[in-house]
Amino acid sequence: MWAVETQPTAAHAIETVFRLESPRVIAGVARLVRDVGIAEELAQDALVAALERWPRDGVPDNPGAWLMATARHRAVDLIRRRETYARKLAAIGRDLETAPPAYDEPADPDDIDDDLLRLVFTACHPVLSPQARTALTLRLLGGLTTAEIARACLVPEPTIAQRIVRAKRTLAAKNVAFEVPYGPDREARLGSVLDVIYLIFNEGYAATAGDDWLRPGLCEDALRLARVLSALMPGEPEVHGLTALLEFQASRAAARTGPDGAPVLLKDQNRRRWNRMLIARGVHALDRAGATASGPPGPYTLQAAIAACHARAYTYEETDWRAIATLYRLLAVRAPSPVVELNRAVAVSMADGPAAALELVDALAADPALRDYHLLPSVRGDLLSRLGRTAEARAEFLRAAGLTHNERERQLLLRRAGECAGVSAADGRSASSAPRRPG
Repeated sequence: MWAVETQPTAAHAIETVFRLESPRVIAGVARLVRDVGIAEELAQDALVAALERWPRDGVPDNPGAWLMATARHRAVDLIRRRETYARKLAAIGRDLETAPPAYDEPADPDDIDDDLLRLVFTACHPVLSPQARTALTLRLLGGLTTAEIARACLVPEPTIAQRIVRAKRTLAAKNVAFEVPYGPDREARLGSVLDVIYLIFNEGYAATAGDDWLRPGLCEDALRLARVLSALMPGEPEVHGLTALLEFQASRAAARTGPDGAPVLLKDQNRRRWNRMLIARGVHALDRAGATASGPPGPYTLQAAIAACHARAYTYEETDWRAIATLYRLLAVRAPSPVVELNRAVAVSMADGPAAALELVDALAADPALRDYHLLPSVRGDLLSRLGRTAEARAEFLRAAGLTHNERERQLLLRRAGECAGVSAADGRSASSAPRRPG
């Protein structure tokens, strides 16, 4: 054990550990109790136990294992208390007390012994609406709070809370099995599974809230799940497309923050720090997506192709922005959304100039989905700054800073607003010659 911690230090350690470990604890316990709602409650019970004991006894050497063991013991107790299945579940409980953490299941060459992946497929069951699947999986696997999920999905927080509660009740009422399905059932859930893996990675890649810009643990979990899924479903092009996208994005992780944890903009990143092994893996996965596709590329494959354009450019100036703008236009057809259009506007600004892009961005301003989306005024501020309209740009950066819930990003936006104010006061020249967005 570590030395006994002070109350604030232990509380911070517990919060950090639980946020990182809760998906694994929930997944591991769900495999025992076969109910994700109960599994989440048992994980919360383990958190309460940690809050009671760690400030007094110190943080364990392996806090994740401590939480898992505590939740697992409570699961055994719960199984024993289920009077309806007294004899059967009591026997299971006795076995679980002496069994190792890994549990035997019938051998199957198409099976995956991965509780996190089981949790994803369970939470993405067709009995739930697509919106409920996404919210529940982000909650259970991504460890996101209700507020963070609401921001990621661009919907009100009460709506997300209701979706999560109803989803857990539905899974319990329908007795949905905690398993990786096979055949048509697996294919029916695949789209939602890909969506939530993507959203989990995004939350790790650019956290919606908190003091840290990156949450590497979420990126690693999402990338690992995508790789596992690629091996499980080698004939699905979009699985390979998503894997390629995450490989390319993960390759930039080391260059995306400075020594103090502050975001480093794409334009300013040291590309020698980009992980060439991950880029090579991304290229391979993208090739597999193309080789297995029988029709036009899907949304994840198109996004991977966009990421590949960045990965192949050894300098920012070598980036093929015209190709990126074209790919975004294709993506807007396959998966239309205001966020895709906003990203397309950034690419257009680099290919055709900021004035052309500003028209696209202004057309998005009335979209209710982007009303509180901080990147809309951030991108607009970029374009106005490049056009020399620094006073307007400063106002947009300040508005964006007020909308973001990530402290690192807020500091970046305030700095940009300050740069615009300085330039405007000096001689009215633009504060930057290119969009300065975290990459």
